Amino acid sequence: MFHVLRCPGCSTFTYVDRFERWKLCHVCGEVINAKRAPVYLDVRDYRDAEDVVVQLEEFLHAAGRDDLSREELETLRREYTQWLRLQNGDDSSL
Repeated sequence: MFHVLRCPGCSTFTYVDRFERWKLCHVCGEVINAKRAPVYLDVRDYRDAEDVVVQLEEFLHAAGRDDLSREELETLRREYTQWLRLQNGDDSSL
């Protein structure tokens, strides 16, 4: 499992393995405390994490905004969960 989070120095989205304590930001070089940084989404693997990071950056850039609203964050989490269920063949909750 991986956590999608943001660098506190430059606000770039990135991800860490859930067992990592520290991450070096690939943009600004900030050392990110993975236990203190807000987690936007828990994802199953690094490929999902990379896709989510790209999509979040593109969405915010296109919208001309700095961050997601609380509602957008809740929608992101809900839709990712639904997508995972479909990937695993469990559509009983839809």
